Parts: sequence; C-alpha cells; structure tokens
Amino acid sequence: MSPSTYAHRPSHSNALNRLNRLPISRFHRLTLLAVAFAYFFEFADINSFATTAPKLVDLWGISVDQVAYVTSLSFVGMFIGSIVGGAIADRWGRKRALLQTTFFFAVFSFASVFSWDLVSLGVFRVLTSAGLSAMTVVAVVYVSEMYPAAVRGKYQAYAIVIGICGTPVTNLIASLVVPLSDWSWRLVYLWGSLGILLVLFTRHLKESPRWHESRGDHAAADAVLREIEAHVAAEKGPLPEPAAPVDEVPAQKAPLKLLLQKKYLLPTLLLTVLWVTQTIGFFGYSSWAPTLLAKEGLSVEKSVFYVALTTVGAPLGSYLASLVTDRFERKWSLTVFGTVIAICGLLYGLTFSPVFIVVFGFLVNFFERGYTALAYAYSPELFDTRGRSLGTSVSYGLGRLSNAAGPLIVASLYTNHGYRTVFYFIAGTWMVGAVVLALFGPRTRRARLAATKAPAEAADVAPTT
Repeated sequence: MSPSTYAHRPSHSNALNRLNRLPISRFHRLTLLAVAFAYFFEFADINSFATTAPKLVDLWGISVDQVAYVTSLSFVGMFIGSIVGGAIADRWGRKRALLQTTFFFAVFSFASVFSWDLVSLGVFRVLTSAGLSAMTVVAVVYVSEMYPAAVRGKYQAYAIVIGICGTPVTNLIASLVVPLSDWSWRLVYLWGSLGILLVLFTRHLKESPRWHESRGDHAAADAVLREIEAHVAAEKGPLPEPAAPVDEVPAQKAPLKLLLQKKYLLPTLLLTVLWVTQTIGFFGYSSWAPTLLAKEGLSVEKSVFYVALTTVGAPLGSYLASLVTDRFERKWSLTVFGTVIAICGLLYGLTFSPVFIVVFGFLVNFFERGYTALAYAYSPELFDTRGRSLGTSVSYGLGRLSNAAGPLIVASLYTNHGYRTVFYFIAGTWMVGAVVLALFGPRTRRARLAATKAPAEAADVAPTT
C-alpha cells in the first residue's frame, strides 16, 4: 500500500508502522540537531546558579543555607514546569510545546542577568527551572514518537551527547568569566538565554503524527506522514511497505486519575523512584560541588575550574549510552550505571587531592549522563501514547520536586556532620535507585524488537518485569 493510499483512509493513518519502517534520513538528522540544540542550552543553564553561587557568597554575603533555599525552590519550579510541559504537549502538540518551553526558559535566564539581590535572582531561577523541566519532558516524548522503535534509544542518546556539551562548555565559560569582576558572573546567565535561537529550526520540525493520531485527527497525521515520507523517499528512494494499519480508539484528554489505573500506576511509581534518586543523587553532587569545595578551603577559581574539568566526561558518557541503549536491556544498563555512579561519587567525597577530585568527578559525570540518556529513552517506553506524556511528566516532575528537600538535607548534613557525610548520602541514594530498578524495572527490549519485526503487533507486546 503506497503512502498516498492513506489519504483516502483518514481513519487509518497508521503512524507507528509508517514511522518505524523509515530509514534514517536528513529529516531525522535535522530533528536530532534541533532537539540537541534545546538540550544544549538546558544543560548550559541548569547549573548556572551552582557555578555563580561561590562568587555570590563573597559578593552578596549569602550563606550555604540561602544557597540551599534557592536551589530547593528551583526544583519546585521544575516540578511545576514538568507537569505543565506534559499538559501543553498533550493539548497543543509536541512541536509547539518544545518551542514555547524553550522560549520560556530563555527569557527568564536573560532576566537573571539583571537580578539585583538574592531574592530577585531566586525568582528568576525558579521560573527558568520551570521552563527547563517543561522543555525536557516535551523533548523526551517528541523523540520517542518521531524515531523508529529500533533506533529511538540511540537517537535519544545522540541528542544528549550533543546537548550535554552545554554543561562543560558553560562551566569552562564560568571558570573564565566569573572571577573577572564583580559583575561578570551575569554573563553566565546571558549565555544560557541563547536557547531562544531554537526558533531557527522551526521550519525543519514536524508535529508528531502519533500525537495527531492519538487525538483522532487521522487526516492531519496522514498529511504530516506523507510530507515526511516524501522527504525521506527523495533522499533514500522508494520506501518499503508498512505493516497493515490497526484500528485504534482515539484517545481522549488524559486526566490525572488515569495514572491510578494499574497499567499506568506501576510504571509511574517505578519511574518516580528512578527520577527521585537520579535528581537527588546527581544534583546533590553537581549543584553543591563548587560551593562545598570552596567552603573546604579551595579558592572559588579552583573549585569552579575543577568542577568544569569533571564535566568533560558528560558527553562521553552520553555517547557510551548511545552504544549500549538499543543493544542491551535498558533496565540492566541503568542498574549498572547507577551502581558505578554510587561508588565513584563516594570516592570523590573521600579525597581532597586535585587529581582524584577531577578523576572521580569525571567518572561521576561520565556515568551519570549516560544514565540520564538511558532513562530518557526508557521512561516513555513504559506507557502507551495516551499515557506517555502524562506519565512521563508526572514521574519526572515528582523526581524534580523531591530535590526541594535535597539541598536542605545536604546543607544540614554538611553543617552538622561534615563534608564526607554528604557524599555517603548521595551514594546511598544512587544505590536505592539501582536496587529498585533491578527488582521491579520492566524489560522493554522485547517490545522494541517486536516493533522492528512486526510493527503492527508491537502494541500487543507489553514491557515485562
């Protein structure tokens, strides 16, 4: 059946099967580049406060507890943003939501440049964080729906490989500009606001046909699919026939109570644990390392520079994830990565040697960013199209919300029990996540292979534990 045939069968747009049989083309690469660009400035902006906080401790006389409060409130913003991001992705579409959420965080990052005290900066950072989290949820769902099942994990990881470069680049920029003067720290936030340039990719992005289809708008889905197929066929030649379409009931708006159904509740709970432990474990490390190192006697310049060097491992870890994500069962890859992060993070906290700080910090960033890339691919696979955006956004959002308490716990541990106790706590958090995934995480590789061999039957192959 040729693509044009579907124009006469608007109730059978057959989006999943038609997307799954497409060879990777310029269309997929441009989509990857656009998403990676958004990720780049998300990762560039997400630790901006951490890189400028040591300077503000000196400049504005703020305390470790005040740093903790701003960081905590930022994660409340992330929770709100993730829920809103999932909602607007369902209501207005994945493409439009991606552009809107990126615009939102860029605007408030730019506003941070002009903050005049900790309160104003804190407000701008909360709003920026809301936009960052909303964009992430939308991007994860968008990639999951636009790429063939056999390679979606790899391309999710590729987007992170490029995007995660925003972290070391920003940290290196911060290490150069923050010490220059009493105002130069503001340039870090100006840099983060450049995410607004995602608008340059607008004409290359297509709305998700699966989103159109989930709303019962098969004609719109078919129109987008035929446009994509035309681009791919012009580059790759005649396309293989997709599997026959399967009748589907259009999905209505997904209410929050949908997640109480067993098929959605269990994966939501599991992913909440995954994102809670990842959030507290990673941001407990990355948000605090510069400040704690400075508090332990290293200069602001050295603490920021050492942390900048460790983040060079981030894109390499994402690349490792791209090699293993579609080859092995994702739950086991996540379990192994989480265990290694716990060990390396603990060793990081037990040394003050500059060499070991950089080595173990590098390994933490290496495996954590690989873990995140794997988790971005794994999360949406546990839901069907109807529950995907809602389930992903709620679990991701609860993970971010959990870190409203994380910085306060870190500050209390540091104040009452010392530097090393912080890293015992972080290592323990990672191990909890690894154990829960090992015991309860569904396996998704079988469903992906089924989608590759017989796309029409893929929906019937549920993840297994």
